[in-house]
Order: sequence, then C-alpha cells, then structure tokens
Amino acid sequence: MASAEDEAGDDERWLVIDGRRWRRTDPALPEDLAARLRSHLGRARSAVRVAKKGDDDEAVAAARRRVGVAKHGLGERGPRWWDDEVGARIGRARAALEELDRLAPPERADGAADVNT
Repeated sequence: MASAEDEAGDDERWLVIDGRRWRRTDPALPEDLAARLRSHLGRARSAVRVAKKGDDDEAVAAARRRVGVAKHGLGERGPRWWDDEVGARIGRARAALEELDRLAPPERADGAADVNT
C-alpha cells in the first residue's frame, strides 16, 4: 500500500476529456524513464496506423501489444499506480521498457536500430 506522502488526489490520478475519464501517467516515474516509454508509445501507435493501412492483421496485433506494454509501464493501464509503493511502480516501468526495447529497439540518429541501449 502506498504511504500517505505518495498518495495522490483524483486530479493527479485522472484526466477528463469530453466527459471521459483517462488515467494519468504515474507522476513518480523518473522523467527519462517516462520519456522513453512515451517514445515507444508514439512509435507503437504509428506502427498500428501503418499496419492498418497495409491490412496486416499480425502487424496490427504486434503494434497494439507494444501500445499496451508502454501504457502499462506508464501506469495508464494495469494496476492502479497509487495503490503501490513507488519502488514497485518504477520496477514495472523499467520491465516494460526492457520488453519494448527487445520488441522494437530504439533507432539511432542515423536511422539504424540501437540494440545497445
């Protein structure tokens, strides 16, 4: 269970857009970790669009899986981040990032996959 100092109010937990409530990213995640997960999320969403246009059901499923892993890592899906200790939350985010790096290695500035990050 989270300690009193880790507890967040509803405004920190949820974002409301057009009357629909969306879970916010875990605010305890280090910015560099959250940024890398957001990068994977954006690339995965793009991969979903490309795969849909190409009518490639397998690629759509693989890209959607990456979206889900990224959102779990950010705390936007899965266990409610405010119910767990910060260390467990960061551990989940790091595990998600490791999985995403295996599934879709980040690209280097020259466009090649960087498998050493």
